[in-house]
Amino acid sequence: MGRSLADKEAALAELEAQLSDTQMVMVIDYSTLSVAEITKLRRQLRPTGTVCKVAKNTLMRKAIASHEQWQPMEQFLKGSSACLLVKEDIAGAIKAYQGFQKETKKTELRGGVLEGRALTQADLKAIADLPSREVLLAQIAGAINGVATKLAVGIKEVPQSLGRAIKAIHEKEAA
Repeated sequence: MGRSLADKEAALAELEAQLSDTQMVMVIDYSTLSVAEITKLRRQLRPTGTVCKVAKNTLMRKAIASHEQWQPMEQFLKGSSACLLVKEDIAGAIKAYQGFQKETKKTELRGGVLEGRALTQADLKAIADLPSREVLLAQIAGAINGVATKLAVGIKEVPQSLGRAIKAIHEKEAA
């Protein structure tokens, strides 16, 4: 027996609410996964702040119709689709999915959407290869610290070299 209209409207409202605070969506083909495998995928994605949502394509199309930024996702909604709604760590979610895919070799990543732009598998792999936020912040801090250190050494060197020059002139005159 199918869902009632009230159930469908509630599911649509829930899906729209989840999409509203999502940073990126990845669409995968999950047709060959067992229930245990999809549960394992959900567990691997949970630490990255990602929700694996399985919904009918028509329901997902209705949910993205009101959100212009998710419109490009429509091209990936065919067949058995599961949407990975990334809410926190984008690179971590992609890496977690890639690890799961290497392990099971049963799913196919169709594509994703980030900031209203459709992403291919190559685009998603490039995002996953980026260093984490913490690593980038450490690199920036190191660069700033390096500049400050060089500036301090340069400022310190001026009076020292002046002192050496005066000492050399004094020793030359004394001799």
